[in-house]
This record gives sequence, structure tokens and C-alpha cells, in this order.
Amino acid sequence: MSFPWSAKNLPKQIFINNEYVESKSAKKLTLHNPKNGELIANDVALAGEQDVDEAVAAAEKAFAGWKKTSPTERRNIMNKFADLVEKNAEAIAELTRISLGAPFKAFGAFEVGLCAEAFRYNAGWIDKFGGESWPQDDGFLKIVRNEPLGVTAGVVPWNGPVGTIGLKAAPALATGNVFILKPSEKTPFSSLALGTLIKEAGFPPGVFQILPGDGSTGALLASHMRIRKVSFTGSIATGKKIQEMAAKSNLKRVTLELGGKSPAVVFDDCNLENAVTWTANAITANTGQVCFAASRVYVQEGIYDKFIEKYKEAMQAKAKEVGDPDSEGTNIGPLVDEAQFKRVSGFIERGQQGQGKLLVGGQRIGDKGYYIEPTVFTDVDPESEIHCEEIFGPVSVVKSFKTEEEIMKLSNDTNFGLMAGVFTQDINKALRVASDFESGMVGVNCVSLMFMVSPFGGSKESGLGRECGIHALRAFTEPKTIMVNMNY
Repeated sequence: MSFPWSAKNLPKQIFINNEYVESKSAKKLTLHNPKNGELIANDVALAGEQDVDEAVAAAEKAFAGWKKTSPTERRNIMNKFADLVEKNAEAIAELTRISLGAPFKAFGAFEVGLCAEAFRYNAGWIDKFGGESWPQDDGFLKIVRNEPLGVTAGVVPWNGPVGTIGLKAAPALATGNVFILKPSEKTPFSSLALGTLIKEAGFPPGVFQILPGDGSTGALLASHMRIRKVSFTGSIATGKKIQEMAAKSNLKRVTLELGGKSPAVVFDDCNLENAVTWTANAITANTGQVCFAASRVYVQEGIYDKFIEKYKEAMQAKAKEVGDPDSEGTNIGPLVDEAQFKRVSGFIERGQQGQGKLLVGGQRIGDKGYYIEPTVFTDVDPESEIHCEEIFGPVSVVKSFKTEEEIMKLSNDTNFGLMAGVFTQDINKALRVASDFESGMVGVNCVSLMFMVSPFGGSKESGLGRECGIHALRAFTEPKTIMVNMNY
């Protein structure tokens, strides 16, 4: 089957029970192209209460069969889906690019590849995710099974609309759950296009469904009495609402991957070129619209001047990589939409009013679209909003420090705790600092990265639970203890 979707033929319907159907809701989503502000579509389905109920009913009907599907068959379906995603990578990435503005080589190819790899990785776990048992020395054999929850849902973010599908749907489906995907209202097309591949891969009807919509659709999923788990990636404010709705409904399980204001601590004894490269890449990847971007850079005073000089040069070089995401040589595209552009621009404008000193950037690029220069502030007030709040754009703050004790206190003085980085050639110092960070993930001589095999997620208000590795499988299963009386 050829992949039917493109920028000229957009998927706009909901995907229920392996069919594209019209939404019962009269509301529609409107989307614009961030590279020029032009209208893409104003008739994309927005799933309402009746649509959600129908998807849940279809999922419930499919659950028993999918749960009992043999490990080999389930694995083969998931691997075929991964192959299809990979085969159609450029077309899928194009459907993201028209509403996110992410260039293919710099981001689109990576993100689609992440989705495919997540399905392959989790498929490999299907017949290897064992339970536990304890001997019957006391007369009882104890067996623990990992059982699927049932109908589960994933609410994915606009900044990684395909990659995050793999992180949520793949472990859910691998462990025998059925899954409802809710893409972001800002980037729905690549998600919706996957319905064609879901059907071609051989997923039975009702097992893997897609409901486009906005926050109201997400609220319906989070509060639904027959959905057993919601995995959400997005803002802290929305994450708190989802947790509240989950608790007030049926106490459904929740995984939350939320925001960050990640520190990178650069010591005098670091490899300077390495530290500059990682920190510059970390704040400009995906135009800074990354939850674990290194947005706070702390540099020890002995190399501060050298670092600033090289960091400024790196950011000026990055500015030359900004451009039309459809062009071959572009590595950095626009911000996702007008609202995000105004948000980031507002932070930059207010930052120049006494919060810090503008080192580089800060200007809009061109007069069309939502392009902005990579921006750095120095001498930042640690109480200021540009130092404390997540900006979610290519904007970082740099501050000097003297002692390890001083900078660890400042690094941890935040409600965020997603990612951190330490740059030093002293392994003892590196491991000591890594241990002291109040953060779910720490990079040593690197920052702002993840791996499929190890847990991904944050501490404090940056999240709840973990994605990736065996931790994702545990998040979509319930342990059941079976006790066998051996003495009767």
C-alpha cells in the first residue's frame, strides 16, 4: 500500500476501530505554517465526548483479544509498524514540518527514527518481561505476574509529535494494553497519518486509535471512567490538571513528563571546546523547544571569559543555520506558532529590562514566520524570570561561580528537576556533582540527551514516573501476586 498523505493531502479525520471517520463534534482545529504564518487548514477534526466514548468502547472490545495475542504475533505486528514508519520517514516528517517548522535532517529524521526504534525495542521485550516467584519453603508458592491495565491513553506534545508516540504507545501495546493517542492540536498531521500504517501493520481494530483535539479532548481522556492509564508529556500546569482529573475519576495511573530549566555546570578543568559544543547544541536543537534543553549555563570564574567568547561565537554561528525548514541547508527552523513566538519574545524583552545583560541575539529574523535569533543573557539576576522560568525557545542564561558548594545550591534551587550536566575532567568531582544534582537525569561531559534503554523522566515538578527501558513496561502493567497453598 502506498502512503497517501502529504502536505497536499492532509489527514484530518479521527481514526477509530481501524477506520478514518468524521468526528461527531462540530468543533474544528485551525493550523498555520510557522515559516510564513499562512493557513494550513481550518477543518481538522476535534474529538469530543461522543468520539472519546466510541474509541473507548472499541478499545474495550479489542482488549481481550490483543491481551491473548501470542508474543510472536504481537512482536511481528509492532516490528512491521516500525518498518512502515521508517519506510515513510520523509513523508511523515513533512507532515510534522508544515505545522512545527522542524527541518528534516536536523530533527525530523531523528524523531521518526526514534518512533520506529521505540516500537522495535519494546517489541523485543514482549517475551522477555518476566515476573517473579518465591520458593514454597513456608508452604506457599508466590508468583508475581505483570498484567496489562486495559484501555490506556497517551497525550503527546507538539515539540516531538512522532518520537513521543513511540515512547508511549510502544510499551503500552507491547505489554498487552490497547492505546488511544491524542496528538497536540498544534501538530496533529503526522500522528493522524499513522492510522494508515496501523492498519497495514496488522493491528486489530480498536487496539491503536487516534483522536485529534485540544485540551478539552485531553481532559475527556484524563477524566474517563474506563481509561486505566494516561501518559502525558507537556507543561507542568497541564500535568497537574491531568493528575487531578485522573484522581477524581477512577484513580487511573498517570505518567507525567513535564518541563525543565536544566543547569549545565562547567568547571575550570573541563574540555572547553566540548562544553561549548554541547551547551550550544542543547539550547538550539528544535529551536530550543525541548524540555531538557540546557537553558542555565554556570561557568567557573577561571574560564568564564574564555567560555563566554567561544559560546558567543557558537551562538552567532547557530544564527546562520536558521532558515526555511524546507530548505536543504537549514538546521534550525521557526518557533511553532505565533503564541510561542510572542511568549519567547516577551521573555527576551523583559530580560533586557534589568534582569540580565544581552550577550547575543534577541532579534526577530525576517518579517515573515516565527524566526528568532539564538539568544544569551549574562550577569543574570538569579531571582529573575529568565533565570527561573522555562522559556521554551533558543534562549539561555550564563552565570559565573566560584565554588562547587555555591553552584550546587543554585542549580538545585528550583522546582524543576529533569536534566542536568556537569563538565569536568575530574571523574571524582563529576560523580560527586552528578549525585548531588536534584535531577532525574545527569550528563557528564554531555547534556540534554536520552537513551531508549534507560529511564527518562524528572524529579520534583518535572514529572512523575519514567519512560524508556523496563521502567516504561512497568508503568503500563500492574503486578499481580498469586499465592499457591502447597500444603492442602
